[in-house]
Amino acid sequence: MHITQAHCQALDQQDTLAPLRDQFSLPEGVIYLDGNSLGAQPKAAPARAQQVITEEWGVGLIRSWNTAGWFDLPQRLGNKLAKLIGANDGEVVVTDTTSINLFKVLAAALRQQEAKAPTKRVIVSERRNFPTDLYIAQGLIEQLHAHGAPAYQLRLIDSPEELHGALGDDVAVVMLTHVNYQTGYMYNMADTTRAVHQHGALTVWDLAHSAGAVPVALNDANADYAVGCTYKYLNGGPGSPAFLWVNAKHQDAFWQPLSGWWGHARPFAMEPGYQPHQGISRYLCGTQPITSLAMVECGLDTFGQTSMTALREKSLGLTTLFMELVQQECSDHPLTLITPTDPAIRGSQVSYEHPQGFAVVQALIDRGVIPDYREPRIMRFGFTPLYTSFEDVWHAVAILKDILDSKSWDQPQFHRRGAVT
Repeated sequence: MHITQAHCQALDQQDTLAPLRDQFSLPEGVIYLDGNSLGAQPKAAPARAQQVITEEWGVGLIRSWNTAGWFDLPQRLGNKLAKLIGANDGEVVVTDTTSINLFKVLAAALRQQEAKAPTKRVIVSERRNFPTDLYIAQGLIEQLHAHGAPAYQLRLIDSPEELHGALGDDVAVVMLTHVNYQTGYMYNMADTTRAVHQHGALTVWDLAHSAGAVPVALNDANADYAVGCTYKYLNGGPGSPAFLWVNAKHQDAFWQPLSGWWGHARPFAMEPGYQPHQGISRYLCGTQPITSLAMVECGLDTFGQTSMTALREKSLGLTTLFMELVQQECSDHPLTLITPTDPAIRGSQVSYEHPQGFAVVQALIDRGVIPDYREPRIMRFGFTPLYTSFEDVWHAVAILKDILDSKSWDQPQFHRRGAVT
């Protein structure tokens, strides 16, 4: 079937999620396909930030820790977010950054394994995992070694198919991103966790490209630890606080390597010795960034108007349409699809390699289509079902085709790189 613009318009007319687009601030003339890197602004966010600044801080001052509910905001937001990732109340907190939270849970998992299986000295991950995950693991290994611990090893696989071969009796933790940031490949969490547990290892899942984009069922999968961010598909704002989840069976056994006062059982008793809070609150560390936390709630509240099932259905429709249109319109150009065509193992993005991927992305941005670029040569197109339309997909591919056909990407300004790509 030859896909037409009218076909895409008809899909929009049938889309029950289309009204949710009105809840986001989207600039006129922009097709935003980078919600997998930074989500669009909920229209409610500026007013909420202003309320925190002018009323809660400006008038309430320090009283607002009690009167405005600042103190328990990480737990309250965690309970809202839990519903999107297959968790229960009291299992998630929104706090710190993904990197910091990963350090917490990875250190905890290794210490947990050290107590029962001291010969397990390997962390397994993917070479194409998001770099901060690998850096945190490398730094933790070096830190442990510097303090006299037996050497740990980071074992990297080059593809998901290699995972089972990398599992052995020496593996302590398997640290994976549920949806790969480069390719959009999505692991079967339940099957993978089951295989990891069969070897006596623990799982740490990074949900940065999953939460709010694809259905996640942490408890059903019997996963152990998970972390993720709120500024991508959850639309929390640039640099908004991240989250962490811990299986209830591990919570009170967790050793908090960053034992700050916010995770103390009685933070305002001002005791000189640390005693961890019972439950998920022990995963907190220092004083919380209230304005950023407050805006996270605006993004989360949008999800209360739909379901992850409906979002997933639309996400697959958008990504499938994009791939089919690129094949239909751009097949004579050197585009290599690196995202799975199988919907069962695809997240909510589509990635292509192109020899001049960076310049092509800059030319797209100049024309009002905003994807992003990742090394090496990867053009990433993210599809956020809350605000991306099917006609957006049509126009984005039409502009991509024109840029490739005309070679308009080959201009000096499109080859210049800024600090962020």
